[in-house]
Amino acid sequence: MNKNDLTRRQFIAAASAGSLATVTSGIIPAYGNLSRKVGKLAILGGKPVRTNKSWPSWPYWDNKVVDSVIKTTKSRIWCRIQSRSGTVPTLEKKFAQLIGAKFCVATGSGTQALHTCVEALGIGPGDEVITSPYTDPGTISSILTARALPVLADLDTESYQLDPDDVEKKITENTRAIMPVHMMGQPCNMARIMEIAKKHNLKVIEDAAQAHLAEYKGKKLGTIGDLGCFSFQSSKTIACGEGGAITGNDEELMDKCYTVHNHGTSRRGLTEVAGPKYRMNEFEAAVLLGQWDGIEERFERRNENAAHLTYRLKDVPGIVPQKLYEGTASGSFYLYSMTYQKEHFNNADRSKFFKAVAAEGVSLSPYIVKGLHKEPWIEHILASKVYQKMYSAKRLRQYREQIDCPNCDKVCREMAMIWASGPLLGSRSDMDDIADAIEKVYENRDKLNSI
Repeated sequence: MNKNDLTRRQFIAAASAGSLATVTSGIIPAYGNLSRKVGKLAILGGKPVRTNKSWPSWPYWDNKVVDSVIKTTKSRIWCRIQSRSGTVPTLEKKFAQLIGAKFCVATGSGTQALHTCVEALGIGPGDEVITSPYTDPGTISSILTARALPVLADLDTESYQLDPDDVEKKITENTRAIMPVHMMGQPCNMARIMEIAKKHNLKVIEDAAQAHLAEYKGKKLGTIGDLGCFSFQSSKTIACGEGGAITGNDEELMDKCYTVHNHGTSRRGLTEVAGPKYRMNEFEAAVLLGQWDGIEERFERRNENAAHLTYRLKDVPGIVPQKLYEGTASGSFYLYSMTYQKEHFNNADRSKFFKAVAAEGVSLSPYIVKGLHKEPWIEHILASKVYQKMYSAKRLRQYREQIDCPNCDKVCREMAMIWASGPLLGSRSDMDDIADAIEKVYENRDKLNSI
């Protein structure tokens, strides 16, 4: 089979295999011959792999987006409560349909979406929510804002996702929910997480901020747990600058989310609970609706390009793309990530690998430099009078003692990634440039420590 004859379905199958084993099983032929001469490293005076080329820019816009914003401006309907058919209510219906949920509530950010869910589930002082240390601070902010305790479970070092076994170990009598984070836009091991949640009678809030349209075992992410949350921040694969969404199938629970996000005022117009004002504005929804026609095509292109990169990189020792769990049909590929194993690169520090690849015209970088278990917020809440009133001294001491996440530390040291929202929309040639640059650096690994 010629590499140009590969179908989209074969690409996605290969990208979703859970390991690189499928790539060598015959679905996709081996590509690349690392014994070929690749030349002198550009950082040492050689010719770069990639010159005078640009990546697709992000966030996405075209005249349809501009026209949508102009239409909203001229309508003078700038707030969702002005019209039941405005851009925000329209977006909610279209986004729910897009991911296969019954209901959607749009918010001003992904963090707001998460906090709304925590409040709607009645989680508050004295309660605990288990989540990941390898995520944006917005994840734990949503729990802290409700004055609950974010309990950090460690990672699976190959997938960069929550380790379900460690999640179960962290459950206490005060645990109310699990908040899995679909890192890089690829699915967590949701089968095990849902099994654990059912066993211990816990709620599941999916932090799918990076995971638009990704699919696991026949369901889109954000529709597997009790509630799902998304972000439309400018770097995301569907973006409007800021913005978020909550999705779910339980009408009563989703009505509670609406009430909470609407400063405690229900659809009936009665102020019923305590709540912030987290409403998405009409302009954010207009930007999203203006780009709607191309969302699925861009999603498919990222999956195809990610699969191409995965089989290209399979021949490079010491470069291991992110593991995808069995049942992963597709990912959003907000980031394309891999583990850098320096023992295969003459023990060169990851920073030297990054410099060498960058000189070839390809930018790789770490993502999260240190996990949230190593940030100062922990000492802040442990010293807080509020948390000292809500939690026993014994529980707070235990919390500090159990905060270490060594697998997360390993991921932070070894992970390398490509910002993928724009670049992964590039051509097949662009993807080959990435692989060629990494292969070239590997072939010259004996020179890395001289950089």
